[in-house]
Amino acid sequence: MLDVIKHWYRTRFTDPGAVALFLSLLFGFVVVYFLGHILAPFFAAVVIAYLLDWPVSRLERWGLRRVLATAVVQLLFAIVVVVSLISIVPTFLSQMANLAREIPTMITSTQDALLTLPERYPEIVDVTLMQSILDDGRSRLLGSANAIVSVSFSSLTNAAVLMVYLILVSVLVFFMLKDKRQLMNSSRRFLPRNRELVSRVWREMNVQIANYVRGKVIEICIVGGVSYITFMLLDLRYPLLLSVLVGFSVLIPYIGAAAATVPVAMVGLFQWGFTPPFFYLIVAYGIIQALDGNVLVPILFSEAVNLHPIAIIMAVLIFGGLWGFWGVFFAIPLATLVKAVFNAWPGDDPVPAIEHKEA
Repeated sequence: MLDVIKHWYRTRFTDPGAVALFLSLLFGFVVVYFLGHILAPFFAAVVIAYLLDWPVSRLERWGLRRVLATAVVQLLFAIVVVVSLISIVPTFLSQMANLAREIPTMITSTQDALLTLPERYPEIVDVTLMQSILDDGRSRLLGSANAIVSVSFSSLTNAAVLMVYLILVSVLVFFMLKDKRQLMNSSRRFLPRNRELVSRVWREMNVQIANYVRGKVIEICIVGGVSYITFMLLDLRYPLLLSVLVGFSVLIPYIGAAAATVPVAMVGLFQWGFTPPFFYLIVAYGIIQALDGNVLVPILFSEAVNLHPIAIIMAVLIFGGLWGFWGVFFAIPLATLVKAVFNAWPGDDPVPAIEHKEA
């Protein structure tokens, strides 16, 4: 057993490049794990910088100086964000507050409908079990409604803090884009001398993260926009609130789509009951999710879909548990990083990557 461990150590940790890669990954993990909450504005700035780097590079190729291209792109981005917030946020908060106030009524009507099941099917449904389930669900939903209302009011008090973060993130994004080459050259000084493996993994991950951030933003906009149009055509209540929820649910692969289905189905069931419009809603929502998973995702993430669904779900659970929102957001790139490290790590028998080929 000891000889096996020694052989494994010699084949994988005697290479200076492998040691440098391991130390770099360990340092990054420790920094993010212990300072993640402090570095949240920095992570947000990195995401926006990756999103805006492509148009800045295009303008630079067309003859504009880097600083001017950065200023133009960031100004246009700020205008789009401000206009979107002004047009969306008031309606979003209003629909969220109205939904929170109607949750008790929804619970009562749902409870009355479900309590008829023991009378209709006494051999299958137990009235005591059904009552305990309804009481537990009622307490949880009422707690969620109170949380929604408290968040809507507390968000007003945190407006000053939000403004400070917006200014800080804007400044970080500007300098990340303007001084991109200088920052990249300066960061090399902190890397070990034997950094062949580190450079190889970084080049692959840099492209992966840039494509992932741009693709994820496009996916959120498309799925949210199509959902909003569908909900409006079906005359579903709270269309903006539900479409925003469906749009952002794509941040969590597989799990997010299942979680977003619950509020959409509940609102539709409360509004129409088991009538044809409700089933039209379920069919339309199912078509949106199917097109997203089988058409849009393979187009936007041609490399990421090579990861097996089990690997993606495990990445969401592990990295989300470690780093919260940012772990969930970067779950697929981090899983790709693990795959790239295994492929680049020296050894006698490279670990084969489990891939998922789309039909």
